[in-house]
Amino acid sequence: MTFAELEYKRVDMEALKEQLGQFTQQLKDAKTFEEADEIYLSMNHTECSTIRTMRTIAQIRRDIDTRDPFYDAENTFYNQEIPKLQPLRKAWTDTLLQSPFRKQFEEKYGNVPFLNAELDARSFVPELVEDLQKENALVSRYTKLIASAQIPFDGQVLTLSQMSPYKLSPNDDVRRAAWKAEGEWYNEHGQELDEIYDELTKLRHGMGLKLGYDSYTPLGYDIMKRNCYTEKDVDAFRQAVQKYLVPVAAKLCKQQAERMGFDYPMTFADKDLAFRSGNPKPAGKPDEILQMGTTFYSELSPETKEFWDHMIEHQMLDVESKPGKAAGGYCTSIYTVKSPFIFANFNDTAHDVEVITHEAGHAFAAYVNRNRVPADTIWPSLEACEVHSMSMEFFVEPWAEGFFGKDARKFRFTHVADALTFIPYGTMVDHFQHEVYKNPNCTPAERHQIWSDLLKVYMPWVKLGDVPFYGEGKGWQRQSHIYKRPFYYIDYCLAQTVSLEFWTRIRKDLKSAFDTYMAYTNLGGSMVFTDLLKAAGLNSPFGETCLKNISEEAEKFLDEYDLTGIE
Repeated sequence: MTFAELEYKRVDMEALKEQLGQFTQQLKDAKTFEEADEIYLSMNHTECSTIRTMRTIAQIRRDIDTRDPFYDAENTFYNQEIPKLQPLRKAWTDTLLQSPFRKQFEEKYGNVPFLNAELDARSFVPELVEDLQKENALVSRYTKLIASAQIPFDGQVLTLSQMSPYKLSPNDDVRRAAWKAEGEWYNEHGQELDEIYDELTKLRHGMGLKLGYDSYTPLGYDIMKRNCYTEKDVDAFRQAVQKYLVPVAAKLCKQQAERMGFDYPMTFADKDLAFRSGNPKPAGKPDEILQMGTTFYSELSPETKEFWDHMIEHQMLDVESKPGKAAGGYCTSIYTVKSPFIFANFNDTAHDVEVITHEAGHAFAAYVNRNRVPADTIWPSLEACEVHSMSMEFFVEPWAEGFFGKDARKFRFTHVADALTFIPYGTMVDHFQHEVYKNPNCTPAERHQIWSDLLKVYMPWVKLGDVPFYGEGKGWQRQSHIYKRPFYYIDYCLAQTVSLEFWTRIRKDLKSAFDTYMAYTNLGGSMVFTDLLKAAGLNSPFGETCLKNISEEAEKFLDEYDLTGIE
C-alpha cells in the first residue's frame, strides 16, 4: 500500500478518552504482571493505531500542501484536541510509575520508557492544557507563514526553498540579489515573526512557572527527554566548541575568503559559496538522484537495500519542492503500516543528496526497529536519532561520483568543512534559546541584539551589515526549530560530533565503520544516548577530548586536501 492509498479517518476523541481512562483503571486493578503487561500492550497498540497514525497522516498531507483546507482543518483539530488528552495520559503515566510491577516491566522492556515517563509526569499539570493549545496554534501560524512565501525573483515567483540555488550562485550579483530579496521578504513579515515568538516565549515561560520552575528551560529539557545529561553538560559542550572548533572553522573560512577574493569577515551572502565555479551540485534531476539512492543503498548493505526498496515501492517519500508545501524536511513513522515517511524539498543543490542520506538515515533506523515494543523504544532520544542521519551522510562519500559526477571532489571537501562550521552555528542556536528563556521579557530588538552578540562569539567569520534581515541580527527567525521545538538544535551538534567520528572510521575501513553503525542502530531506543554510544564503542561528545581530536583530524584533512584543478 502506498502513502496515497492510506485511509485517513479523524480520531473519535471521546471514544479514545474513554479507552484511556479504562486502561488506567485496569492497570490499577491488575493482580499479576501478566495481566498488567497485557493492558500495557493494549494501551500502546491503541495509541499507535489511532492518534499517532491518523494525526501523522493528516500532518504529512497538510505539509505537502498547506493550502489544502481539509487537512489544514484536521491539523487545527488535533492542535486543539490533543492537549485535552494530557490529563488522561498523566493519570496513565502516574499509575504506570507507581505500579507494583514496575520492576518486571523494566526487566522486559528496559528502563528508558520509565525514565521518559518520569519526565512526562513532571512536565504536565492540567492547568497547561489551554497553554498547549495556544502553543500549537502559534507554531502552526509560523509554519503557514513560512510556507506562504512568494518571492519575485528572476522573472518568477519562488518559495523560500526554491530560492536556495540562487543563494548559492557563483555569480556574485545574482547570489547577493537573492539574499537581499529573501531578507526583504523576512523583514516584510518581521513584525508578525516577532509577535509569534514573543507570544511563544512568554507562554512557555508561564508554563514553566506553573510547574514550579524559575523559567521554561527545565521544562524544555524534560520535554526533549534529556534523560542522561544536564544543562551543565550542554554548557560544557558549548565551551569546548568555542575553544576547539571555532578557531579551526575561522581559519577555514579565512582561507575560503582568500580563495574566493572576498573580504574577511565575509557577508552572509558570500559565506556559503566555497568555489568560484560554484558549490557541488547533484549530477542529475530528482528522479536520477533517487535512482542513485537505490544504487547506494543496494550496495551499502543488504539491510539498507531492503529498507530503500520498501520506501520506493510504497512511495513513502515526498521530496519535490512546490508552491504551498511546508518548508524544510523531516522523517516520521506511520505506525499501523510500520513504515517511516520522508518529507523534503529538493532544490537542485547538494542538499538534495543530503536529504536522501540524512532523512533516510532516520528512516532506516525506524525501519530496522519497526517491530520494537513498546513503540516508544523504536526511536531513541533526538540527539541519538540525529546520529543515524548525520552519520549516514558520510557513508555516501564512496559513492560521491554517482551523485555528484565531476563535483565529487568538491563535495568531499565541503562536506567536512560544512560540518565544522555547522557545529558552532548550531551551538549558537542553542545558546540563544538559553538566553531568551532566561530573559523572557526581552523586546524583539533585544533578542536581535543577543543573536548579534553571539554571532561574534560563534561565527567571527561573518560580518553584520550589507544583507537585509541576516545582517541585522534577525537570522534566527528563519530557524524553525527555535519556534517549533525549543532546545532541539543542540541535538544536531552532539550528533554531528559523533558523525565526524564515523567519518574518521569510514576513511580507514568502510565495512568496519558500517558494522559499528549497525551495532548502534540495532539498539533503537532501548538505551539512553550516552549508553548507546558506549555500547557501540563510540566516544561521548561531552568528553572534551572528543571535540579536540575531531577538530585536529578534520583540520589536517582539509589542510592537506588537493584542490588542484578546482576553480
